Amino acid sequence: MSENLARHFLLRDDVTFLNHGSFGACPRPVFETYQQFQLELEGEPVEFLGRRLHELLRVPREALAAELNCGSEDIVGVLNATTGLNIVIQSLGLKPGDQILTTDHEYSALEKTWDYICRRTGAEVVVAKVPMPLTTEAQFTDTVIAGMTERTRVLFLSHITSPTALLFPIERAITEARSRGIFSVIDGAHTPGHIPLDLTALGADFYSGNCHKWMMSPKGSAFLHARPEVQGLLNPLVISHGWTKQSREPGAKGAFGNSPFIDEIEIQGTRDPAAWLTVPAAIAFRRDNDWWAIADHCRALAQETARRLGELTGLSPLSAPEFSAPQMVAMPIPECDTAAVHAALFERYGIEIPVFKWQETCIARLSVQGYNSAPQMDKFLAALSELLELGTRQRAAQG
Repeated sequence: MSENLARHFLLRDDVTFLNHGSFGACPRPVFETYQQFQLELEGEPVEFLGRRLHELLRVPREALAAELNCGSEDIVGVLNATTGLNIVIQSLGLKPGDQILTTDHEYSALEKTWDYICRRTGAEVVVAKVPMPLTTEAQFTDTVIAGMTERTRVLFLSHITSPTALLFPIERAITEARSRGIFSVIDGAHTPGHIPLDLTALGADFYSGNCHKWMMSPKGSAFLHARPEVQGLLNPLVISHGWTKQSREPGAKGAFGNSPFIDEIEIQGTRDPAAWLTVPAAIAFRRDNDWWAIADHCRALAQETARRLGELTGLSPLSAPEFSAPQMVAMPIPECDTAAVHAALFERYGIEIPVFKWQETCIARLSVQGYNSAPQMDKFLAALSELLELGTRQRAAQG
């Protein structure tokens, strides 16, 4: 199966690509649709951007809204999840004494965003340390709720964490935040296409996710979702033709007839919208190839590889399997120079995989996508065993 699927992708033959989680990989049919939009744009830029764009942009909004079970007026395309979350974070009007409650598993770019906002506003970040290994929902949720105070203004959580590849059970924490008048802001960078996602049922105030990762659209396609009740709080990062003076008045429409939330964020100067326009093609590719069934196979392969590595290292996993991202697992490895191991895996073995240190744990973060195979997992385990002398360590541990 993996060999047949690999032919749909544009990845280099000389690289064993085990890092779908960082930037994704776009299937050839979807990429060809992307290029066709670009050719249409360059063939008649004024027609494409001046007369057709607003109708073109409506199509991916509607397709994604159907996929994620939300209103098409409540979701808007952005460049990436970091951009979407910056729109939210920089719009919330925080003030001295306000607290942002988050965890110690967040993506570094967003940690920096919160640091920037706190420097400007006098607000402060409160970090809840998630007990590890993560084995129960209550273990996570009770820890988060215990960190809420009368000063907590924002709950900021990753749905799937970047450094530790954990699937956080965020539902109950979001509900509790709502009951206390706390805004819930969710980093869903790794979530769309990775797990089934129902934004209406989840009920987060703000949710931003990437389409270019596990949904497999081209880079530069992501979304911001906001509940209708909170959309009026948001300001675009760039003021352009989508903005109107009346946009904050009740019942106001944006400059192009959509909600101000859509028009102000969607229209921010001249850009190439082709990646976002390709989202319906990515959804269709997944549907036509029964990708949720493929994802189940990938999950089994990821967990099996993690189990095998754990047997070699003797190190415990970061979580129970149900709290690991389905197709991505952060695997503890023995203490080492992670930068050197990362470089050696690529330069000597042609294996692309993140190897880094998170807190006091050295980690190799494995992603398994439909183009990967069991022989590639064997190759990775053999290469890492050689670099870290895992066989020698195991024999020494056994006496």
